[in-house]
Amino acid sequence: MTGEVWVWAEQRNGRLLGVSLELLGKGAQMAEKLGAQLAAVLFGEKIEDMAHELIAHGAHKVYVLEDAHLKLFQSSLYTRVLTEMVQRHKPEALIMGATAVGMDLAPSVAARLKTGLTAHCVDLTIEQIDNKPLMVAAIPGWGGKIMVKIACPEKRPQMATVKPGMMEKPKKDASRKGQIIREKFELKPEDLKARTIEIVEEKPAGIPLEEAEAVVSVGWGIQSAQNIKLAKELAAVLRAAVGGTRPVVDKGWLPEEAMIGQSGKLVSPNLFISLGASGAMAYAVGFLKSKVVLAVDNNPTAPIFEMCDVGIVADLNKLLPVLVEEFKKAVVS
Repeated sequence: MTGEVWVWAEQRNGRLLGVSLELLGKGAQMAEKLGAQLAAVLFGEKIEDMAHELIAHGAHKVYVLEDAHLKLFQSSLYTRVLTEMVQRHKPEALIMGATAVGMDLAPSVAARLKTGLTAHCVDLTIEQIDNKPLMVAAIPGWGGKIMVKIACPEKRPQMATVKPGMMEKPKKDASRKGQIIREKFELKPEDLKARTIEIVEEKPAGIPLEEAEAVVSVGWGIQSAQNIKLAKELAAVLRAAVGGTRPVVDKGWLPEEAMIGQSGKLVSPNLFISLGASGAMAYAVGFLKSKVVLAVDNNPTAPIFEMCDVGIVADLNKLLPVLVEEFKKAVVS
């Protein structure tokens, strides 16, 4: 195998995003099975230290494009330059984080390269298909009830995006040696017809879902805004973050940034409490790395009970006030 496995290393405001490092771990596994090298691609300004950090986390090579025009994400410019780099070096696979930037950049590059892209993957593996080693991307499908595997047998590079928090971040080894390759590009007038002037990141109110040690998540079975208040009261007792399923977010009971699942946030707290969610795969992928899962639902055959550590079949209208009181006693004692 001559092609490399590439990881798009996204940086924002001078720091590498965690998903960039997470993808290096999965990329290293893929590269080993393909007999290829693992490379990261990094755009930005004053990014030398980040290049070394990528090597310390497993990259054999880092392709660096350093320029003031690349400090902030510029959709047209990033698309053109990354496309040209792929055409020049011909990697076997290119994987990217399914961030706001990644979800813009990945399909734009794939369209220009006329290759396939599998979005919001929950796993990436290398499998033999028709005697060829191919990247196989897994995504929940058909209403979240089954896991679908997708391969791109003909076009290259094979491309996929993965949600932050889905992969394990490899351990850092500052003694690792790697190659930093400096690339050049020519800035064209059309590259900056629309420019990013500033990127502002709003801090979430309360405890961020991804950082919380406990999470209380509500599904459609919560039934009312009043019960949302009780769920938030339970979360306050446990010093937990509050999240929920798409139907709850669509209803307006929780903000979009609180959505958990394939199209939302991925969490891995010590305790995850699911209230009134049946456990569709598209939701479940958002919390499967939690250490302990407590689930409450009134349907005894709900899929959530096949994946939780503790399950309670009950009417939330009756049980939720009891849970709040009992956890209050437990915290006080």
